[in-house]
Amino acid sequence: MSMYLLNLVLAFVWVAVTGSASLHNLIFGLLIGAICVALVRHQVGGTGYFTRLMRILSLFLLFLFELMKSAWSVASLVCSPKMHLKPGILRFDLSLEDDFQIVLLANMITLTPGTLSVDVSEDKKRLYIHALDCADPEGIRQDIANGFETKIREAFSR
Repeated sequence: MSMYLLNLVLAFVWVAVTGSASLHNLIFGLLIGAICVALVRHQVGGTGYFTRLMRILSLFLLFLFELMKSAWSVASLVCSPKMHLKPGILRFDLSLEDDFQIVLLANMITLTPGTLSVDVSEDKKRLYIHALDCADPEGIRQDIANGFETKIREAFSR
């Protein structure tokens, strides 16, 4: 059973036992459930509950940083008198295999200004990305592989 689902079940059990279905009681039940899950995670074979939560938070913070960085870059390109753009489509070889992880990566790339996920190959091994400035396609590939792809793999690997 997923550790998150177990935490949710324990929270609802807490609400049922106490007889109070208020929001603050449910949140308190989630907190108690999280502590219980953290105590028994090794016995049930789950990964660290709080470790995964921290990895997801790290992915979110990386996304916010990349969002701000690329927004500034696109704004600088658009506002410059001479736009030296070299738009293009590049192929990114995926190391992710789970559909959820691939979709998350594609959406994060699309939400980042200046890039757009165009297509995923039938065999789910390649992602095609349109970049507003594709002067350095290898640099873009390395940024994605060392940034989003690595953080997604860390956060959502089983």
